[in-house]
Amino acid sequence: MCRVNLLMASKSKPLPRYLAAPITDDLQHKMVFLGGPRQVGKTTLALDLLGTEKRRHPGHLNWDDPRARPELLHGNLPGDESLLVLDEIHKYPRWRNLVKGFYDTQGDHVSFLVAGSARLDHYRKGGDSLQGRYHHYRLHPFSLGELNATASKGDLEALMQFGGFPEPLLSGEVRAWRRWQRERLSRVVYEDLRDLENVRQVALIELLLEALPERVGSPLSVKSLSEDLQVAHATTDRWLGILENMYVCFRIPPFGAPRIRAVKKETKLYFWDWSQVRNQGECFENLVACHLLKYCHHLEDTEGYRMELRFLRDTDRREIDFVVLQNQKPRFAVECKSGEKSPSAAIDYFRQRTEIPAFYQVHLGKRDYVAHDGTRVLPFGIFCREMALP
Repeated sequence: MCRVNLLMASKSKPLPRYLAAPITDDLQHKMVFLGGPRQVGKTTLALDLLGTEKRRHPGHLNWDDPRARPELLHGNLPGDESLLVLDEIHKYPRWRNLVKGFYDTQGDHVSFLVAGSARLDHYRKGGDSLQGRYHHYRLHPFSLGELNATASKGDLEALMQFGGFPEPLLSGEVRAWRRWQRERLSRVVYEDLRDLENVRQVALIELLLEALPERVGSPLSVKSLSEDLQVAHATTDRWLGILENMYVCFRIPPFGAPRIRAVKKETKLYFWDWSQVRNQGECFENLVACHLLKYCHHLEDTEGYRMELRFLRDTDRREIDFVVLQNQKPRFAVECKSGEKSPSAAIDYFRQRTEIPAFYQVHLGKRDYVAHDGTRVLPFGIFCREMALP
């Protein structure tokens, strides 16, 4: 049975999350919107900021709680709490006007944390603008950097097998992971879709979810998916957008360097829960994608940089898995290999034709060296530690 080092810690306290400190600082000045996948730990983090583990704390107001909903609609907020957590309130069509009213009338003496399992910057639903009143954070699953500053091989194996979501990862049990994954996807399809989107063909979206894991790591053909599902291309693309908005999957675009014949329209798709991908090589690539996206989102949300995660591929099918851009300029590129292989020939080709300053090839082995072309070949755990990935 594969378990992470943090299982040795006490289970009586929630594990500290990487966003706790910056959120605490920002709550002194503005509201904080906290988005992220279902069951990634948003409510646990919010309760930790409230100083409790009890979901019935008076400062925790959940829209899904029938007792809290009428109180929220009538503006009856607890009067003796310095922090109020508004959980899943984005399911109310006019939630932005409601929250704006709370903040404008009580923001001088109360801090507001708005949490939801969907993109809070997307589900506005016609409400008044809250621009300038909040900072937006995205909470990611556990990663190597968050588990341990000196993450071990066992931590990486656990992440590969169980994913980074707290419940299955910390249980370390295959049976618990299978049940959790099935139940989570069912709730996303039958509860979140019902609450947030006008979708009638739910069974077809289930089929779409089943078809996506085998397409991880390759250019995504929406046309092929639409033909398999026998629905219109625009419908399939819309469904993919819905799944992205609910933090089920994400797509990354290509990086178009001027001196290469780069593809321009293709995208690549990955899951927030990389344990859905059972092929080891593709699962590892998905895990790396999530670690790099977490790095980009963290710099955007805490430092204000404009970060992008892309891939590099030309019309002759030479490819580098990932390129990280900061303020539209490439910072580094990463190629994934499950084994300890020599640097990909595509790295040297693109090194000569792009302005990417550094190339890395990460793997699941132990060798760490610099190849003759300057490519750093190293274990993924060391890469995470040296790049200070959160």
